[in-house]
Amino acid sequence: MKIKRLLITLVLLIVFLPPLIYTKAEGENINVEAKSAILMEAGSGKILFEENPHEKFAPASVTKIMTMLLAMEAVDSGKIKLSDKITASENAKKMGGSTMLLDTGEVRTVEEILKGIAIASGNDAAVAMAEYLGGTEEAFVKMMNDKAAELGMKNTSFKNCTGLSSNGHATTAYDIALMSRELLKHPQVLKYTGTYMETISEGRKSPIGLVNHNKLVRFFKGCDGLKTGFTEEAKYCISATAVRDGVRVLSVIMGAPTFKIRNRDASMLMNYGFSKFESRKVLSKDQEVEKVDLNKQGDRFFIAKALNDLSVTVERGENKAVTSKVTINKDKKEYKAGEIVGTCDYYINDTKIGSVELYSDRDVKKSGILNNMKSNLKGLFKNGV
Repeated sequence: MKIKRLLITLVLLIVFLPPLIYTKAEGENINVEAKSAILMEAGSGKILFEENPHEKFAPASVTKIMTMLLAMEAVDSGKIKLSDKITASENAKKMGGSTMLLDTGEVRTVEEILKGIAIASGNDAAVAMAEYLGGTEEAFVKMMNDKAAELGMKNTSFKNCTGLSSNGHATTAYDIALMSRELLKHPQVLKYTGTYMETISEGRKSPIGLVNHNKLVRFFKGCDGLKTGFTEEAKYCISATAVRDGVRVLSVIMGAPTFKIRNRDASMLMNYGFSKFESRKVLSKDQEVEKVDLNKQGDRFFIAKALNDLSVTVERGENKAVTSKVTINKDKKEYKAGEIVGTCDYYINDTKIGSVELYSDRDVKKSGILNNMKSNLKGLFKNGV
């Protein structure tokens, strides 16, 4: 009788008590020890796994992803150049925590400061960059929060550019994934975030040795970024990305108890992502995409060709149709060979999964008014009117 009652009690507990660990990975049982985590396919932004993705935590130096994003946007827009010079202030010099050992008044290039942020997680480098771009760190932090709002990072509030503990400085795994994915639109940054060791010696008696805090760039196949973080408040955090066979995944871990658990959880999630996706080539460089007629007769036209190879990332084992949409700039009166004339975008359902620029294969002009009138008259006579 007692055994029967015990069995009934156990059944009731199993049925009605919630699980101790809740995860969501397309129905698969994946557990992480961190407080929060997310796994994303970087091309489409599809989320493959999430654990407390919208719960706010201190991000530590993962904050510097936004610092690097604003810097890379400034570089790629032409606002600044990698060769531009930055002078380290006393304010930058006195930053605690991780440092690239800048001296007050030391002059380094934008690229060297970026390396100091990406590789060594230098708080001094982050502040030097912030002051260069924003005038003051406070003004730069406003730029960071404005960019966060633009990206839809609804649960983020930045108080500094370094990630040092500060009241109210918080974000979420989901928001980190958003800004990380945006940073990946500037692929040159991976040259820095994917470097394990670097030495900066020009103009210095003692060279600066930079060692990457992200050990996955050395030990996890395909890992080339992005940023680790640690404070006593935040514990061990990372936004890690890797690419294999044309597939790029992005894993965010927040609040892991040790760096080994952080790296293990991030690696496990990225491996899971690689098991779910594959790359499919849809266009080759210089491939003809569309004939673009410039008059009704079809004797004035150009061929729009692909500027680069294009591969798209698709889920393994699924045969969803990949569709394309060509957009051509038809407002021009004249087209030059090699000139960018439009884009070809690829979709699965309504989700954009890839895009390539198109160029004209020849020099060609649209017909003038007089030529159009002649062509119309010829058409009338040809049709017997």
